[in-house]
Amino acid sequence: MNFSFLTRRVLQLSLSLLAMTFITPNTALAKAHSAKKSNKAQKIALTSADNSEYANFTQWKEVAEFINYMVTIHGFDKLELEAMLRKTRYIDRAIKLIKPAPPGQPKNWTAYRIRFVEPVRINAGVMFWDKHADALARAEEQYGVPAEIIIGILGVETIYGRNTGSFRVMDAITTLAFAYPNTPTRATRMAYFKGELENTLLFARETQIDPFTLLGSYAGAIGLPQFMPGSIRKFAVDFDGDGKIDLRNSPVDAIGSIASFLVQHGWQRGAPIVFPTNVTPPNEKGESAWNKFIGDGLVAKFSLSELKEAGVVPDIEPPAELSFGLVDLQNGLGPTEYWLGASNFFALTQYNRSFFYAMSVVDLSNAVKSARMRY
Repeated sequence: MNFSFLTRRVLQLSLSLLAMTFITPNTALAKAHSAKKSNKAQKIALTSADNSEYANFTQWKEVAEFINYMVTIHGFDKLELEAMLRKTRYIDRAIKLIKPAPPGQPKNWTAYRIRFVEPVRINAGVMFWDKHADALARAEEQYGVPAEIIIGILGVETIYGRNTGSFRVMDAITTLAFAYPNTPTRATRMAYFKGELENTLLFARETQIDPFTLLGSYAGAIGLPQFMPGSIRKFAVDFDGDGKIDLRNSPVDAIGSIASFLVQHGWQRGAPIVFPTNVTPPNEKGESAWNKFIGDGLVAKFSLSELKEAGVVPDIEPPAELSFGLVDLQNGLGPTEYWLGASNFFALTQYNRSFFYAMSVVDLSNAVKSARMRY
């Protein structure tokens, strides 16, 4: 039997209407309930994909070994620790964020600097300095770290506490300790984060807090100064004198703790930080005697005379008795900036092992200091 297109559409519509009359109220409710469950499941799946997902870390061999270590060495209760790690979530975003930049992309100091030496951080730095001038002056007196350097670190790290991170530290550090991405330094980095997980649990026990209340960066750094748990235990101080160290809520503790950290990593009272410099052009073969000083560790270990002999030409004459390192700040396809870094510059690199980071702290500190003097 042949039907026209219009006739077929009329028949299909009639059959659909007829079928709807046989759907009972219970059937309709069931379908609506099923749709709601489906939507809810989709939302949960999206939430897990964006933030975290259940991994049952206790079934991982390396985690079981870690639990046994914590029980044997530090006397943790095994069942309690297993229950804690069952609550810990795998953070895929932490894995993505910790991965190094793809090879072949040139570093760009100018672009990096613009992110940190900018009006929001400068103005907020002036306000923070004014509010906590007494604590900053006391830290400078006690530790020898200038107020502006502490201001620079707090500004680069968290904009003076505005952005301290929203990752659960237990989740982030556990993920990186046992599922670090496949990079050349994977084994070293996993060992580091296992140590930080150990420190997280010890810190929580020592301060009698729930470790799941600790929020921080995707790498597990905590509070205004973004200290890792191990650094909190080793270098943080109760600078406000309330009987506890609280880098999450006490700017004064953060101020004293930054100064304490720098001094214990080589900061020298009253010593300079960096000097602008130039280098002689390469010869016709593209060779430079000064190139041997590039990338030779995060320490000031070369004399001024040997640097000059190799073609390093300081813009300002540094003290001859100090040791230096040659700092190169690459500018993408543009010319590289060169500086002579003294010991205090390399103390800053112990906070974050990057020339860009240390120099952005120096530049932000100077910008805030200049701005405050104008007000």
